Amino acid sequence: MTKNPLRFMLLAGGLALSLGMTGCGLDSTSASGDDAGSKESGSLTIYTARDKGLATEVVADFEKANPKYAGKVQLLTLGAQEALERVKAEKANPQGDIWWGGTQQQMQQGATEGVFSPAPQDVIDAVPAAQRDPNGLWVGEMKLAEVIFYNHDMMTAEQAPKDWDDLIAPEMKDKIAIRDVLASGTMRSIYASMIDRKYDGAGSAEAGYDWLRKLDANTKVYAANPTDLYLRITRQEAAATAWNLQDIMLQIEKQKAPFTPVVPTSGAPMLIDGVAKIKGGPSSAGADAFLTFLVGQDEQSKLAEKYFQIPTISLASEPSWLADLDLKEMDVNWDRVNKNEPEWSKYWAENIKNQG
Repeated sequence: MTKNPLRFMLLAGGLALSLGMTGCGLDSTSASGDDAGSKESGSLTIYTARDKGLATEVVADFEKANPKYAGKVQLLTLGAQEALERVKAEKANPQGDIWWGGTQQQMQQGATEGVFSPAPQDVIDAVPAAQRDPNGLWVGEMKLAEVIFYNHDMMTAEQAPKDWDDLIAPEMKDKIAIRDVLASGTMRSIYASMIDRKYDGAGSAEAGYDWLRKLDANTKVYAANPTDLYLRITRQEAAATAWNLQDIMLQIEKQKAPFTPVVPTSGAPMLIDGVAKIKGGPSSAGADAFLTFLVGQDEQSKLAEKYFQIPTISLASEPSWLADLDLKEMDVNWDRVNKNEPEWSKYWAENIKNQG
């Protein structure tokens, strides 16, 4: 995912920190598998695009469950695309052990580039085949549901959009704010899904482009970043938008934002946010331990309840907040989306944006 977006900021001094990590204390334990022959580091380095507070809490939980790594886990917060480019650039001399937080498309690029090692078999087995690399080179940790939300101080539930086509209705003119699309993996995926759902009927992207033209005509403003989007909706500059469910729920819970999420009646596109073990990283054993912990029942149950995650693994019981939403998944041809999204997004930017 491109996760998004709203919550991913560079950690100040991250590059300098990373360069300084290579001198951390090493022990003589040898890694196994395709990392054999490397020195096993006493520390664990994680590149993450996840929310900093969430990531810090997960690391604290991991260290408590694995005392040998207490105080030895380094977190470097990066945007998902930046994390991908960094892992690729370091292929000859890997500095990180885990890349945590990236879209299915980005993760698959990493697998194709040969920068990942397979996750432990128990981790691979826990994640459904459709939500991981066939060889376990990355696994989906959570699903991001893309939905609609509105400011309930500006419109009633009866007035609010209930499905995607309601966003292009005449009564929504100048009532919509949209996170600027090209800079956002979330919005690129939402827009691509809107094109894809009309593709088979039209035999091309043209019907989807027409839909996006109507949405552009109703859009009052394109927000520069997620925080800008939240502020504009909160300040009643616009009444509704589309975004990922997890971040909406966190805004409601932590910021007391006047938002109400709506699961579209025709379904929500579900993006996969993944995690991978970096091939040749300093701590192969540490990476395996972290992956096993992260995808375990206890931690995923906690993240589902506290941080509104929708896990890829099957939980013993569904969190109450999710059951109440009656979430329905949209049928999206992700192979087609992955192949065409760059072209579709480019067309939108050059031929549709701000022309309605």
